[in-house]
Amino acid sequence: MDEELSQPIEAPIAASPQRFRLKTFTSLRHLDYRYLWTGTLMMSAGQWVQQVTLGWLLYDLTGNSMLLGALNGLRAIPFLVTGPMAGVAADRMDRRKLLLRTQWVLIITAIAMGTLVASPFLHVSHIFVFTLITGVAWSFTEPVRQSMIPSLVPKEDLVNAIALNSGGFNLMKVAGPALGGAMIALFGASGNFFVQSVAYVGVLIMIYLMHIPDNAPDARRASAMANLKEGFAYVWSTPAVLALMILAYVPRVFAVPYQTLMPVFQKDVLGVGPDGLGMLMAAPGVGALIAVLTLASLANRLKRQGLFLVGSIVILGFFLILFSQVRSFSLALATLVIAGAFQMFFLANTATILQLLVPDELRGRVMSLYMLAGVTAHFIGAPSTVATMGAIVIVLAIFVAWRVPAIRSLES
Repeated sequence: MDEELSQPIEAPIAASPQRFRLKTFTSLRHLDYRYLWTGTLMMSAGQWVQQVTLGWLLYDLTGNSMLLGALNGLRAIPFLVTGPMAGVAADRMDRRKLLLRTQWVLIITAIAMGTLVASPFLHVSHIFVFTLITGVAWSFTEPVRQSMIPSLVPKEDLVNAIALNSGGFNLMKVAGPALGGAMIALFGASGNFFVQSVAYVGVLIMIYLMHIPDNAPDARRASAMANLKEGFAYVWSTPAVLALMILAYVPRVFAVPYQTLMPVFQKDVLGVGPDGLGMLMAAPGVGALIAVLTLASLANRLKRQGLFLVGSIVILGFFLILFSQVRSFSLALATLVIAGAFQMFFLANTATILQLLVPDELRGRVMSLYMLAGVTAHFIGAPSTVATMGAIVIVLAIFVAWRVPAIRSLES
């Protein structure tokens, strides 16, 4: 009799924690992943302080939105040109040495740029050279850091680890621009580059502390060019991965560049100061942070990932159009928060699915492949440009989902 009474009591108690417990921070129990995640916080803080400072500095010097678009294009070029080879390097080279070398480049260039901004010798060309050098360094660093995650956590924590890594980046997307804008208003632009160099020193320390597993030896048995061809061939021959790549380029090309126009909205559309620019740059990060914490908490519970990805892009496009039409600063911030949330829902889910699908020996190359706004803004204005971006994102997302059935069939 006692045994019969105990059965209905014990079963729900055992099942309850597994069903309802949120696992938002479970991957942080792994020491080496904690070092990587802490480095992500400091790396992204430096990046966002730099981005808001460069945009403000360039527009303050020139008042030319075309140059803002050119600066954004220059920042993207290394990911397009050297990015694929950086992915090969991530699969072939000693990843610790690669991370250390690129980190030293970032530290030295940040100090040099801060010195130039503080001097009377600053020229617009210095901003572009600095952006190009740091863009090349980032194009090598990011595929390595992304490809390391599955080596630092067990498979059951991978979804959580990828979401938290995105969360760390976007936490600093909130704090970095806000801090950068406030520091420009209080102390001028040069100090921001020295703050950035300090953040990069912190990343360097995390790399030294981290135990980084060696690469799989398969990639080293062939030439670098053969490795590169293998990466492209894998993407082309795997429908689900190819579909994700095609869809990923829609927001990256037509949506993300809206952030480079924030100095135009700050100064000419909304009429706020440098601290307002920091808030405009930070607002998408607030939404993105909410999104990644939601994803980290839910882990593997989301179903029909493909339709969720397409819906996220469509909603992102809608809120970009809405943002382009508002003239209230508070309403602009609200629309950017929502846009940032759905942008991150898409990006984090795409990265998670790719990490789960792609074999270890190809991960660096595939992630590197995954990694004109200012010109139109000069002629038709920043609001019309962002509205056009939003419309293009919606149309292309629907078109790709219609023409590529593999997208719609993706599930978790």
